[in-house]
Amino acid sequence: MEFGLSEDQRLMQDSVRRTLEKVSTLERVRVAADAKDAKANDIWHALVELGVPGLIIDEEFGGMGLKLLDAALIAEALGRFVSPVPFIASAVMAPVALAALGSAKQKEAWLPKLANGEAVAGVAISERSSGAREGSGVAASGGKLSGKALFVLDFAAADFYIVGDNAGGLHIVDAKAKGLTKVALTSIDLTRSLGELQFDKVDADALVSGDAKSGLQRVLDAGRVMLAADTLGAGWMMIDKAVEYAKERKQFGRVIGSFQAVKHMCAEMASEIEPGRSLVWYAAHAFDELPAEASLMAAHAKSYMGEVGRFVARTATEVHGGMGFTDLLGLHYWFKRIGLDRQLLGSPERVRADAAAMQDWGAR
Repeated sequence: MEFGLSEDQRLMQDSVRRTLEKVSTLERVRVAADAKDAKANDIWHALVELGVPGLIIDEEFGGMGLKLLDAALIAEALGRFVSPVPFIASAVMAPVALAALGSAKQKEAWLPKLANGEAVAGVAISERSSGAREGSGVAASGGKLSGKALFVLDFAAADFYIVGDNAGGLHIVDAKAKGLTKVALTSIDLTRSLGELQFDKVDADALVSGDAKSGLQRVLDAGRVMLAADTLGAGWMMIDKAVEYAKERKQFGRVIGSFQAVKHMCAEMASEIEPGRSLVWYAAHAFDELPAEASLMAAHAKSYMGEVGRFVARTATEVHGGMGFTDLLGLHYWFKRIGLDRQLLGSPERVRADAAAMQDWGAR
């Protein structure tokens, strides 16, 4: 079987990349990061005009009705340009949650707003994906939530949150709900927003129109594939920048790209990351077409890109020498983005443990 992108998919990704080349420049990213603005309105509006927020939302709710593979192609482009926009949680994970578990009323209330970019959703399922830390966790009782959720994705700009409870249920919580305290967290990656939600008997609208366990798993799988795709795009941009620099920087009267050691570093980065492309694409494909394989492939894609991404980020910086650590080149934006991707929704070690459990490879 030959597996590749369709002409429409290639055109879509090229269109998004050309747009981001114009609106998500390094200078624009730097301004957004300095302001801790993880929803740069001009970049977001440009993506809204392309239909990106409604990419995987059904047409009946104003979306494009596409698949997760299409979303992965967009995530790759956003990673390549370290774009400060709320995509992974708001445009992918939240629509997946509503599609899997939302009632007709819940879908009608929120999906059209997500599709046209009017609303942004945050997602709080870190305790269900990477393990609860001491003092964290959310308890649901009588339609209300109590407790604390850490590392909420697309936190700052959210109009509502999809929140996972200790029992594996998912709930919609209005960002302005009474009893909800929001605490912004500062991470190494200033192009995206993370936060903490504290619940004191907060009203919540449970998502119960389906199997809660499988619904939560689909949200987690989608998020892991998107993070892997984001790392893929960011990693390739770092390689491209390293190769370009190696062709221009001179030492001892020669461009450093002519030195065998530098050639090997660039070649090794490319050889390590390229298999990740087919792995990410296949994981995204499996999400919609091969559900029995979806969770395992999402775990493989996330863990592989987490490890390879770290190697590429480090090696590309080394190719640049001391200049790689300066703000002038801005490599640190990609370096830090890859670093955060690696940890969100499970580190490689945690995700590999999940993959082992899925295959019943526990210790005997």
